[in-house]
Amino acid sequence: MYRLKLRLLLAVIGLSIWCAWNVVPRGGDAARLLAAAEDPVRLTDMALDRSFDAKVAAREIEAALAAGDGELAQSFLELADERRLAVAPALRQRVERANAPVAVAGQAVGKFAEGFVVGSPDDLAGLAGTLAGDLLIYGDVRDIVRESANWVRGEEADELILGLACVGLAVTAGTYASLGAGAPARAGVSLVKAAAKTGRMSAKLTSSLIRPLRSAVDMGALRAALGPGALLQPAVAVRGVRSAVKVEKAGGVTQVLADVGRINGKAGTRAALDGLKLADSPKDVAKLARLADAKGGKTRAVLKLLGRGAIALTVGMFQLASWIFWALLNLALLVAAIKRATERMAERAIARGKVRRARRLASAALSG
Repeated sequence: MYRLKLRLLLAVIGLSIWCAWNVVPRGGDAARLLAAAEDPVRLTDMALDRSFDAKVAAREIEAALAAGDGELAQSFLELADERRLAVAPALRQRVERANAPVAVAGQAVGKFAEGFVVGSPDDLAGLAGTLAGDLLIYGDVRDIVRESANWVRGEEADELILGLACVGLAVTAGTYASLGAGAPARAGVSLVKAAAKTGRMSAKLTSSLIRPLRSAVDMGALRAALGPGALLQPAVAVRGVRSAVKVEKAGGVTQVLADVGRINGKAGTRAALDGLKLADSPKDVAKLARLADAKGGKTRAVLKLLGRGAIALTVGMFQLASWIFWALLNLALLVAAIKRATERMAERAIARGKVRRARRLASAALSG
């Protein structure tokens, strides 16, 4: 009976060890993920440890080059270098050629003009054109006039574009007054408008920005500024629009705009636009700005590879908590089984010792 019980205990220990080998590492990963939930840099590094290697780097660089996106290929190359992954010299040379000044200069003029006229940049040259138009007030006035015309005709106006354009005029004035100190927010306005026009911004982030913008823009004063005589006195109309905007009532919108400007400054225009598609809230945009501060030009590759996993947990909190619970329970069962087996073996050793002593005493009594 003793041997049967001991064998059962040893079988339980073996099963517990096998389970621990499979469950405990997952529980440890879950605990680390929960600890890094609010730290996008740690979250990104942990995800890259699991999913990014030399093979993935080569595949993504090849795909970016095939799509004619030399900037993304360069971003993946920098990420591979940061993580000390080997990249074939021939592939590295192809990336360098794709980003050579001669290769990109031909597109720059057209992109600049498109950004200036339409206000929908997707690269640095396009953003330069958009910023030039917005800093000259043309871009914001264009958007205000267009959306206001829709509004006057009884058609649906894009509240986000209208509100951002109004805030943009106020931010532009502040940028001039502060000798460029407001430049990140100014770039942020242009990028957020561009993302909204081209459908590159998530619906949740759009709705979270519209609400405070409604409070920031006095629609009655805006109507008065854009009355019938606005075209005859554009300078007066612009001043009227500025006075209709109360930036201090915009809530966290100005911080979002500044964060988007930071992402653009650290990681580039396309990274900022990619981030706006992933972000669901101003908090997400702030995390993206922190990620861009740490990763710089590698940010776009990170966002392409990980998506929202770079800034938010993609596994449910309940599932992570479940992994931790089962890991702890498994360890507790393993410790209990080892403790009980040790006690059983100790009890058996003590019992055998007592039997041997009793036999020696009995033998001594008989011989005496």
